[in-house]
Order: sequence, then structure tokens, then C-alpha cells
Amino acid sequence: MGEFMTQTQQRPAGAGPSTGVPEGRRPIATQRDGGPGPLDGPEAAVILERARASVEPELRAAVASLPASMRRVVRYHFGWEHPDGSPATGSAGKAIRPALVLTAAGALGGPAARTAAVRAAVAVELVHNFTLLHDDVMDRDATRRHRPTAWTVFGDADAILAGDALQALALRLLAEDPHPASSAAVARLATCVVELCAGQHADTEMERRGPGEVGLDEVLAMAEAKTGALLGCACALGALYAGAADDDVAALDAFGREAGLAFQLIDDVIGIWGDPSHTGKPAGADLTARKKSLPVVAALTSGGPAAAELAALYASPHDKESEEDIARTALAVERAGGRDWAQAQAADRMARAMQELARAVPDPEEAGGLLALAEFVTRRST
Repeated sequence: MGEFMTQTQQRPAGAGPSTGVPEGRRPIATQRDGGPGPLDGPEAAVILERARASVEPELRAAVASLPASMRRVVRYHFGWEHPDGSPATGSAGKAIRPALVLTAAGALGGPAARTAAVRAAVAVELVHNFTLLHDDVMDRDATRRHRPTAWTVFGDADAILAGDALQALALRLLAEDPHPASSAAVARLATCVVELCAGQHADTEMERRGPGEVGLDEVLAMAEAKTGALLGCACALGALYAGAADDDVAALDAFGREAGLAFQLIDDVIGIWGDPSHTGKPAGADLTARKKSLPVVAALTSGGPAAAELAALYASPHDKESEEDIARTALAVERAGGRDWAQAQAADRMARAMQELARAVPDPEEAGGLLALAEFVTRRST
């Protein structure tokens, strides 16, 4: 796991400046002068909407092939139905991963490759939602997308089985795809699922340890496996369906992994300081659950009084915490440098992602859609 540590990932010294963006690597928003840079939010929104329009019919058709007992859980989870089976208009998610598949295919192979990659994009979205169904059960999360999670409505067993069915359905879709890249794609996606499971296992195992027993290097490795792996796989599948060379496939996988780590860093910040009206989860939910998220581990390993205070708070009972208790814990994370470190690290990871993308897609105009998506996932409001 040592390969995940760099000079910018060393233990934060209290407030983040010593662990900030390396000299010459500026935050994403300032990398526009002197040439084309990441596209802005509205353009990313257009890309995501276009991806949803391409993927949803195939996604609904795939879900319709499931047995009725699992189909109802999945349709509820996607926001298409209420628990009683009546139609609903909830959100099925942002479609970031399908958009990465399609945009990567288009960047390397043009419109024809993008069209050919729709089934691969659906498969990635199915795997993503398999992980969400299982994660909600394991984490006992009660809400997702502003409504009760599937396990709270249908029970643990039904939610787990529905997730299992989505994973199998994803692999079947690719295995049955006549596209010449499908064999390599299904192998890569299956390998990614194993990595996702290993990352989730590492996450749950870390939760059983004490506040001072988790290192920053291993939590970064865990985050790459849980989040970066699937974003990297999405980009790589798009490259495969474009007929890209092996080096370009590897570069896009690395791009997605680095962007995925940036995504997770920001997501962990939102998990502590996010607005419930935007996140759909209670304020400070990660702190209440004593999750060893990236900002928390960075703060715990920083040394100093704030880190010691946070360790004591994390070791205390938390079943009946008040809003004041949660706010005190969040302040301890911030004072120990966890928030500053996570935000600086996210900018650094995005700089690395751009370097990897430039290897495979050196033309800024062709790379623009992928840059827009990468910027979008790290520009969410807290």
C-alpha cells in the first residue's frame, strides 16, 4: 500500500498548508489561463443528461428481465417506483459512471464508438448500484437520494439479493454483447468487482479498529479500491469499445482512478460538513457512525491537541449524540487539519488525473468532455 503515499500525503501538520497542493499544481478552477481547461458545470450537466438519455432505456430493459421479486426492489432503488409498485419520479442518480464510459469511447473513437458502448455503460451503472444496495445494508444507512434505502423498506435479504442480481446482470450484458471488445470488458469489470469487494472489506475492518489504529496510506488504498476502481474501469471500458491501444486504456483507467480519489475526498468532506438538503443524509452522519473517512484519518494522524481531542471523541459512545456533540467532533476534525488536507489532496489528485488523460487524449478539445466530468464530481457543494 506504500505506493499510494507521496510527499503530499504525509501526515498533516495541523492545518493543511504543509500538505497542500505541490508547487506548480494549482486547484482545478485556476487551471484555465494559458489554454483550454476543464469545462464548466453546465457543459458537464449536458453530458450527464445525454448519457442518461442514452442509457436509461437499456437500463430499464435490463432490469425488466429480472425476476419480479428482485425487480420491484431494484425499481424502487432506482426511483422508478414507490414501495407499492406505483410509478415514481425519483432520481436514479447522476449517471456519472455511464457518462464516463460513453465520453471516453467518444473521445477515442468518435460517435460510432460512443453508440457502441451503451451496453457497457449500462453494465457499469448496474455494478455501481449493486455496491450501493450492499453498502447501505452494511453501513445501516437509512436514506439515499432523499428517501428510505431499499433495505429499510424491503429488508436486508431482499436488498442484498437484488444487489447480487444486478452484478450478475451486468456481467451477462457484457458477455452477450457481440462487440469485439466485450470479452476484455467483461474480464475487466469482473476484476473490478473483486477489487470493490476487497475495498469494502478493508473499510469494514477498519471500522472495528480504534481511532489511532488506522494509517493514512491504507485508508487511501481502501478509497481507491472502493471508489477509484469503478471510475477507472468505466473510462477503460470506453477506451476498449473505441478500439484503443493498451497504453491508452491503462492511461484512462489511471485517469478515472485519480479522479475517483478526488471524488471520494470531496464526498468525505460532504459527509461531515454537507448540507442535508443537498446530500439527502443527516448532518454529520459519517461522524455519528464513527466512520474513518479520509479527513478524519488525516486529522487523527496529524498530532497535536485537536487530534487527541478527536481521538477521545471517536472512542466515546455515540448512540445518542446531540447536534452539539456532532458539531464539536466536526470542529475537531477541522482544527486538526482534516478538511484542509482533503481539499488540497483532491486538487492534487485532479492534477494527476489530467496528466494521465493527456497521455491518452492529448487534444484538449477531444479531452474536454472527460475533463468536464472530472471537474463536476469534485465541484459539488458542501
